[in-house]
Amino acid sequence: MTDKLIYLWPEVTLFITTCLVMVLGLSPQAEVRRLCAWVSAVGLTVAAGLAANGEPDPNALLPNIMPFAKVVIAAVGLLLLMLLAGTVDREYEADIESGKTKFNPLRSNRAEFYSFFLFSLTGLMLCASAESLIWLFLALELTSLPTYIMVIISTRGAKSQEAGVKYFFLGALGAAFFLFGFSLIFGGTGATHFDDIADSIAANGINPILTLGLLISMIGLSFKIAAVPMHFYTADVYQGAASPVSAMLAFVPKTAGFIAIITICAAVGWNYGPNHTSLPEGLRLVLWITAALTMTVGNMLALRQRSVKRILAYSSIAHSGYMLVGVIAGPGPVGGSFTSNGLAAVLFYLLCYGFMNVGTFAVLASLKHADGSEADDIDDIRGLCSTHPLLGWSMVLCALSLLGMPPLLGFVGKLGLFTSAISAGEYAIVIVLGLNSAIAAVYYLRLIVTPYLDKPAEQDVLRVEKVGIITRPMVAVISAASVIGLVLVAQPLIEASSRAGVATRHGDVHAVEQAAALRDDINEPRP
Repeated sequence: MTDKLIYLWPEVTLFITTCLVMVLGLSPQAEVRRLCAWVSAVGLTVAAGLAANGEPDPNALLPNIMPFAKVVIAAVGLLLLMLLAGTVDREYEADIESGKTKFNPLRSNRAEFYSFFLFSLTGLMLCASAESLIWLFLALELTSLPTYIMVIISTRGAKSQEAGVKYFFLGALGAAFFLFGFSLIFGGTGATHFDDIADSIAANGINPILTLGLLISMIGLSFKIAAVPMHFYTADVYQGAASPVSAMLAFVPKTAGFIAIITICAAVGWNYGPNHTSLPEGLRLVLWITAALTMTVGNMLALRQRSVKRILAYSSIAHSGYMLVGVIAGPGPVGGSFTSNGLAAVLFYLLCYGFMNVGTFAVLASLKHADGSEADDIDDIRGLCSTHPLLGWSMVLCALSLLGMPPLLGFVGKLGLFTSAISAGEYAIVIVLGLNSAIAAVYYLRLIVTPYLDKPAEQDVLRVEKVGIITRPMVAVISAASVIGLVLVAQPLIEASSRAGVATRHGDVHAVEQAAALRDDINEPRP
């Protein structure tokens, strides 16, 4: 166990940062309390540096997933941190500053809010480091539990409280499903460590108990990625929470769920045929049906919405279906390119989705009605390019990228999903993916045309809210710039995701020999 600590320095850094933030946020001095965001940013930056310079784990089923995933988590986490600034305690801090009330640590939420955010990111990184079912379960819960509280305290309205309660109870149901599934996996293999599970499957094959455990686990993990049939909470929770917290929910639990799904599938292994790779048929069939239903249900329900948050919520469901296509395609042959590696395509798409999705929510978080409520209705972004050009064009660029319009970042990410599925011979799911991408164009074009071509509303003029030094409009602009700028450095990112998506357990002898050679290369000392 002590050998594993060398790979956990990013998580240790975030834990130390969380402890500092807990103390700073309860200080009677306002200047000290304001340091919470800055200390969190420093902690995430250090964690990203440690992850980028970290060594791959030669004993893991996906030896290179940890460095890549943790850097992506820290990078998107920094963007989310800038967006989350000022979400809680603004009115309370203003009352303290004006002398209307005195500071009471029991009424302050700043320390808890930033601590929960960092705890959730720590759990997400631990998902990438997980080596056993027990570790993975605890990491998933550490990722999810803080988000329940963040939803509830994100606003003072009843909607956020209702959303938090729904999210909590359905989250408990999802956790019960995948924990029961994990117990059946243990019952079918006699092991909890992923290496031992893989060895048991290689020696004895897949028995009915193990098959049932895998299927139930996937149903439970569907909650984390907001996939059918565990998608019902998504729209209500996204609409009820403050926009910055909704942006976090769209990335953090989804990333945790996909890392967990990829890790479990790597333990099961992909069987390599003459022309394509495939998971065990029962598991593949469940993932295939889930992917097809998820992208179709998400896109069809998004067509009927007027709330931008609900559109983005159903869009999030559809994107989970897209990424499941990469999981079905599998890692491809060892040493294969990005275009044939479905796992690399999923990991790269998570990076793309994190940046372009934050931009859309940042636009909504930046706009306030006269009564202080956030912009949400489609009419609220009408004519935004003329009234607030930076926000309007940020929405247009991020929506175009979510649609997958070339040459933006979303196109590069979606192209990897298409090519990997074609390389794996999954032509039917490719057709479903293509049709759903066309359906999605209908509601994404609403998010593009409304701010660009429509005239702004004459009444209830929205004001741009500025919080702190780094404002929310700046976050929207950074996200919009990233969907263009990251395309320029896409090749190194693609290569990194390709390395991260190499699985060392395969179904044929030749692939196992290549995987052993890969492990030897990793274990060689660096010059």
